[in-house]
Amino acid sequence: MERYKLAKWWEPLPNGKILCTLCPRYCTIGEGQKGFCYIRENIGGKLYSTGYARPTGFALDPIEKKPLNHFLPGTDVLSFGTAGCNLGCKFCQNWHMSKAKLDEINSVYATPEDVVALAKKYGAPSIAYTYNDPTIFGEYVIDISRLAREEGIRSVMVTAGYITAEARKDVYRYIDAANVDLKAFTEEFYHKLTFSHLQPVLDTLLWLKNETDVWIELTTLLIPGENDSEEELHKLSEWVLKNLGKETPLHFTAFHPAFKMLDKPPTPYSTLEKARQIGISEGLNYVYVGNVHSPEGQTTFCPNCGEPLIRRDWHSIIFNKIKDGKCPYCGTEIAGVWK
Repeated sequence: MERYKLAKWWEPLPNGKILCTLCPRYCTIGEGQKGFCYIRENIGGKLYSTGYARPTGFALDPIEKKPLNHFLPGTDVLSFGTAGCNLGCKFCQNWHMSKAKLDEINSVYATPEDVVALAKKYGAPSIAYTYNDPTIFGEYVIDISRLAREEGIRSVMVTAGYITAEARKDVYRYIDAANVDLKAFTEEFYHKLTFSHLQPVLDTLLWLKNETDVWIELTTLLIPGENDSEEELHKLSEWVLKNLGKETPLHFTAFHPAFKMLDKPPTPYSTLEKARQIGISEGLNYVYVGNVHSPEGQTTFCPNCGEPLIRRDWHSIIFNKIKDGKCPYCGTEIAGVWK
């Protein structure tokens, strides 16, 4: 295999630079330079993915850690990422990887065949592209997920959803589930704290819902004083209900001081519970809290009869009573991928 993978989603510019069309950042990249994400480089007038087949390591995680509560609950998922990211979140919880360059971080060499073989070796029914944003190693995602599907292994994107309409059709072709970070519901937050924009993320969510069969769950990390006002939480929940439907799981998770936001306190539990109640009051069936111990806030309840169906403790399953995708008490179908 060549040292670097020739990238998709770019075009040459008249001034000798390259326009990367993978994400809405649309980096213009000069000879020998890399894009914002650190792993897409102009070499000799062509764009290469320098992160292809160079993950920073692998882990077997519970699927609930992604978090995905309605996708093969209780199973392991083979998880990995690379260096770099196409967002600039000041609060990044994985900044050791996402803000690193390949020459600053230990990476391993793993072909798509190697990754699928590793999932088979450990009996993982799915592979997660995670830790940093897998959008930036989209070529690698495509090649792995295609092979994985042939072997009956599912593929999961854990992403901020910051990807162009041109690229997402390719990247998500063999993807089965996605947890998308809806980081806030104001353009000000996205611009100030992530160096990106809100609308492209909403566009990705609408496309996933309306044009694909990908199972979607959302995560919002609540940062005190930044995206946790009742007004914003109502607007976010209302948008999810109207555009993605009441059966789309929404996870409100706790912020812990990290990277460039060490001055902020951790999210109070009361804020998480308030957010959960707002989501429920807006009509969403499945609203969860995360990064804290909360048996109530991590339990899946039947939206019809109210019985607890899946009880969780952090990322562990205490019990799962769902039978053939339905509530055993009243027969209501529970949205998700259960087998």
